[in-house]
Amino acid sequence: MNHNKPTTTHPQPSSGRDTLRLWKAYVTAFLVLWFAVMSRFGYWAEVSRHWPMSVVMTLGSPVAGSTPLAGGTVAFPILVLAFNEPASNARNFGLMIQALGMTAAMLFIIGRKVPLPVRVLTGSTAGAAIGFSIGTFLIAPHVQTSLVKLLFSCLWMSFALLTFSKNTEICGLKGQGPGDTPGAGSTGLAAGLIGGTLASMIGVGVEMAVYSVMVLVFRTDLKIAIPTAISAGALASIEGTTLHLYLGDIDSKALFDWLAAGPIVIFGAPTGAYLGSIVPRMKVLYFVSLLCVLQFIWTLQTAHSSTEWWFVSVAMIVAVVVLSTLYRTGKRAVQPVLR
Repeated sequence: MNHNKPTTTHPQPSSGRDTLRLWKAYVTAFLVLWFAVMSRFGYWAEVSRHWPMSVVMTLGSPVAGSTPLAGGTVAFPILVLAFNEPASNARNFGLMIQALGMTAAMLFIIGRKVPLPVRVLTGSTAGAAIGFSIGTFLIAPHVQTSLVKLLFSCLWMSFALLTFSKNTEICGLKGQGPGDTPGAGSTGLAAGLIGGTLASMIGVGVEMAVYSVMVLVFRTDLKIAIPTAISAGALASIEGTTLHLYLGDIDSKALFDWLAAGPIVIFGAPTGAYLGSIVPRMKVLYFVSLLCVLQFIWTLQTAHSSTEWWFVSVAMIVAVVVLSTLYRTGKRAVQPVLR
C-alpha cells in the first residue's frame, strides 16, 4: 500500500472566484434563518436564558475545528456532569451543534483547498449510517445511563493515551494519506461503523475513529488527518441529527441550547480550523489531551458499583489493544517504503 500517494489533486484556482463562497453562503443562510425563527416565534427571552451553552461552545467550537475532538467532547461532560442533563439530551445537543459547526468548518476547509481523501470520507459516512442504526435501535436501549457517561470518558481518555504516547511521532508524519487506494473506502467504512455506533450513544466517535486510522494506519500528515476527521464528524453528525429528528426525541431544552450556541459555533469552528493551520499542533493536542485526562478523573468520581469499574477497565484495555493494533499495522505497511 502506497501511503505517500496524494489524496486528491488540488482544484485549479479560478480567476477572481472566492474559494470561500460556499462557507460564506452557508453562514449567511444560517444567520438569516436563525434571525427569522427567533423573531417569528418570539424566542429571544427563552434563548437568552440558555446563555451558559453559548459560553461552553465558545470553548468547544474552536476545539471542534482545530482537533479531532468534536464540539460534543466539551458539551457532553458539561451537560451531564455539571448541569445534570440526561445523557440522551447531551448526545442530541452534541450531534445538532456539531452538524452546524463542524459543517461550517468542513466548508471552510474545502474553501481553503485542503486535500481530503474522498474514499475514506465516503466510506466513513456510509459506515456511520449503519453504526447509528445499530447503536440507536439495538444497543443504546439496553445500556445504563451511568455506563454511557463512562463510555464517553473512556473514549477520550484513549485519545489522551494515544497523544501522550505517540504525539511526537504523529506530529512528525509527512505522508499524504490513503489517496484512491482500494483499501481506503473499506477502512473508512470500518472506522465509520465503529464511530457511528459509539456516537449513537454519546454523540461523538466518528472523528476519533477516522483520525486514528489516518495517523496510525495511513501515517498521514496532521494537516490532512485532522481536517479529514473534522469532515467525517460533520457528515456523521448530520446523519445522527437527521435520525433523531425523524425519531422525534429532541426535546425543547436541547433545541434552545442549540439556538443559543448556534451563532457562536458557526464562526467558532471555522476559526478553530484556521488557527489549527497556524498554531503548533503538538501543543494543541497536548492541551486537549490534558482536558481529556481531567474529564476522565472527573467522571470516575461518579463510578460506584463494581459493574461500572469493570466496564472502565475493559473499555480501556480494548482501547489500548485496538490503538496498538492499528499502530503496528501502519508501521508494517510503511516498512517496504522505508527500505
